[in-house]
Amino acid sequence: MVQTQTDLYTNQFVLSGVVCKTPKYSQSPAGIAHCIFVLEHRSMQVEADLNRNSYVRIQVVASGDKFRTQLEHLYVGQGLQVSGFLNRHESRNGLSQLVLHAQHIERIN
Repeated sequence: MVQTQTDLYTNQFVLSGVVCKTPKYSQSPAGIAHCIFVLEHRSMQVEADLNRNSYVRIQVVASGDKFRTQLEHLYVGQGLQVSGFLNRHESRNGLSQLVLHAQHIERIN
């Protein structure tokens, strides 16, 4: 296998928070299960030796059978830690957004 320049870059992201919109479940024409939800994160971070409030809302896509049973009872207010990679999605009206594609999901209290 030939390694390209882009293979050398890292794209890993971890975020914890709560589900803030009702999850949507679907299945692709190829039979792949998808769960799409929005994760909301709030915390205090230190930047330049000063406290800063951090607030993030990001769409999460969890695809495949490994998430099917884990996320079938997902609800608004559920605490999760999600790790995966970021990807750009473009909506039908041409607006782009970053989306977190889950590779691992853990429920937290």
